[in-house]
Amino acid sequence: MNSEKLKRLLILVGAVAFVSLVIVIFSYDVIKIDWLSFMKIQPAHQPMIDPLPVPTDSIPIEGAAFITGMGAPDNPVKADGSSLARGAELFGIDCELCHGPQGKGNGPIATYLQNKPADLSGPAVQSLGDGAIFLVITGGVPGRMPALNENLNVRERWDVVNYVRTLKATAAP
Repeated sequence: MNSEKLKRLLILVGAVAFVSLVIVIFSYDVIKIDWLSFMKIQPAHQPMIDPLPVPTDSIPIEGAAFITGMGAPDNPVKADGSSLARGAELFGIDCELCHGPQGKGNGPIATYLQNKPADLSGPAVQSLGDGAIFLVITGGVPGRMPALNENLNVRERWDVVNYVRTLKATAAP
C-alpha cells in the first residue's frame, strides 16, 4: 500500500513538474507559437490607398463644400486678418515646398518635379475665381498637384484661397 501511495505521489509530482516546465518555456519565449489571428486573413485597407467611395447623398460633417456639377462655389470666408494669417501658415506647410514662398512655382523641390508647379502670383491663376482655386486645392491637378482635401478641411482651404489672392500684390513687374 505504501508503494501505491508513493507511485501516485511520483505521478502527481511528475505531472506538476511537466506543467510547470511547459509554463516556463512559453512564458520566457523559448518556444514561440504564432497563433492564428483573424487580422492576418482579412482584407487590409491602408489610408489613401483605394479609398471607399463617398456614400450617395451624404454631406460632410463640416457641411457641403460644393455640389458636383453645379460649378465653382462662392467663397464664404471673408478675407480678414485672421483668415489671411491662417492661410499664410497653411500655405507655408502644404504649398510652399512646390510653389515657393511668393507662390512663383520655384519652391525647394520644384526643380525635381517633372511638371513644374504653377506660378500662383501670375495672371493665369489670379484671373481664376475663388471657387475655381478652391476646386484645384480640393481635387488637385492630375499629374501635377495632389489633392489637399484630406490635408485641409473646408475652412482651411478657403483660408489658403484668400492668401493666394494676396500673392498677386507681391508679383514682380
